Amino acid sequence: MYAIIETGGKQIKVAAGEAVYIEKLNAEAGETVTFDKVLFVGGEDVKVGAPLVEGATVTGTVEKQGKQKKITVFKYKAKKNNRKKQGHRQPYTKVVIEAINA
Repeated sequence: MYAIIETGGKQIKVAAGEAVYIEKLNAEAGETVTFDKVLFVGGEDVKVGAPLVEGATVTGTVEKQGKQKKITVFKYKAKKNNRKKQGHRQPYTKVVIEAINA
């Protein structure tokens, strides 16, 4: 069984026992989180939401908080001697999916 959930403005396909990296949540490592924005539940019986599946939830445990690898952002205007260099590390939360309740 798998589900498609919405979190952090993105849609993510999850299955039980799977570890997923999502946008940062305000939760400590070891806490249980519940996702109630379930858009689709697949498996033997398919449930499609309009836009959400009624009564469906996905539970998971926060494994860790972290930051992704650094990317370099370089902006410049041609012929204007205007340059700007920045670095950015996007924060994430690693969640292990425990159950899909549909």
